[in-house]
Amino acid sequence: MFRSRSKDEQAATAKVTASQPQQPRDPQAPKGRPTPKRSDAQSQRRTRAQTPTNRKDAVKAQREARRADMARQREALANGDERYLPVRDKGPVRRFARDYVDARWCVAEFFLPVAVVILVLTMIRVPQIQSIALLLWLVIIVLIVLDSIMIWFRLGKLLQQRFPKENLKGARAYAVMRTLQMRRLRLPKPQVKRGQRP
Repeated sequence: MFRSRSKDEQAATAKVTASQPQQPRDPQAPKGRPTPKRSDAQSQRRTRAQTPTNRKDAVKAQREARRADMARQREALANGDERYLPVRDKGPVRRFARDYVDARWCVAEFFLPVAVVILVLTMIRVPQIQSIALLLWLVIIVLIVLDSIMIWFRLGKLLQQRFPKENLKGARAYAVMRTLQMRRLRLPKPQVKRGQRP
């Protein structure tokens, strides 16, 4: 029972193992990668050791990380850096929609200044001036609606030509909402000049 194998038995088992295909390495085996350098292993241990041990420290670390992300995002909104933009502003489709809006004059961007003028005119107690103010309200609203409809259809056609395989959902609404902001208050900041083709 505990005696050593004979040479014939050893040769037979060697033949059997040679004829069988080799088994692939078990993915659960601990060694499927090169040994890390000592400096890498030490830095990994340090990062693990720096993780907070109590809830208060964990919340503080999370708050700091969120603050750093928000600062990076604000800087990206100012510079137009695609890597750190919010999800709603990311991608070539949204960038094209922004550039299309920023390259043209839009009626809606002048809504706030015109609205202030109209409000001042309505405070004057002269019936003719008040009727002019009401007429201005109507004219500005009709112009904004017409301009938005024109942007909606033109931009939709351009997006389908430029990005036939991309997801275009929400890009036209995104562009129309951007027209409602004054140019210098838009975020991300305009990256093209007026009249420049995107």
